[in-house]
Amino acid sequence: MFATATNTKKSLFESLNLAEDLESVLIDRFNAVDARFLKDLKINVGNVLKGQNLSEKEAALLALSVAINEKNDALRIALEGLAANHGATDAEILETAACVSIMNANNIFYRFKHFMHTNQNYQTMPAGIRMSVMMTPVLGKEFFELLSLAVSAINGCEQCVTSHEASVKNHGGTEARIFDAIRLVAVIKSFAVLL
Repeated sequence: MFATATNTKKSLFESLNLAEDLESVLIDRFNAVDARFLKDLKINVGNVLKGQNLSEKEAALLALSVAINEKNDALRIALEGLAANHGATDAEILETAACVSIMNANNIFYRFKHFMHTNQNYQTMPAGIRMSVMMTPVLGKEFFELLSLAVSAINGCEQCVTSHEASVKNHGGTEARIFDAIRLVAVIKSFAVLL
């Protein structure tokens, strides 16, 4: 029974490019009791990283956006390596980080405006937040918008989610692709909270 549990953690960590001996209090405790939950998590992570509507590189970059957003350095380093293994350039990896950063600013700002929708003064004031990284992204406009949508979904900004979902579609993205991206970041976040 212990060998099965060890293999569950091992294969889960391998799929995310994490060192097998990386300690995680919660994952190690689930692993020690051969928890069904850990097996489900391993299957979920494996499934989202091999989605039908995302390339392996895109999946790795979306997963990386979660690690950056959640400030999880061990996962970030592992997923940078995974993304590079799937062909991501340093410029694409850095642009993923830039996207997460600008979305954090936008998500807070536009969530505030949404909460204060009855105050017209706030609605008409210009954002004054420079976002040139969004104009001609090295990741391509459709994927940059998909990444922006995914981070906005994690951070719970309705206005940003609505805007970026429409923009992904305007740049040729499909609802199936959007759905796979959101499922991916949801599952990777569920892993990150345990790591």
